[in-house]
Amino acid sequence: MADLHIVREHTLGLAKARKVAFQWAEQVETEFGMACNYAEGKTSDEVEFTRSGVHGTLGVSKDRFELNAHLGFLLGAFKATIEAEIVKNLDTLLATKSKLKKS
Repeated sequence: MADLHIVREHTLGLAKARKVAFQWAEQVETEFGMACNYAEGKTSDEVEFTRSGVHGTLGVSKDRFELNAHLGFLLGAFKATIEAEIVKNLDTLLATKSKLKKS
């Protein structure tokens, strides 16, 4: 089993970070067939995602995103590709929100 651990710092605050996390969850549900459950907390949120061969969480706080995922045997062979796609998607969403914040 292969593990992914991705951390992204940000300056969006929790409310805007939640919006990014919701967009990310919608995106992975549509593009990758993930089932996502979103749990809001007082100071942080967690998106739990799963599908055949992968499960994990995306932790959301006022200043950071932390993704932990476990890939099954078959998907483990594609770890680098999967990690690159997740990073690209998350970075794109963060860049878009950061640009809107500055406007």
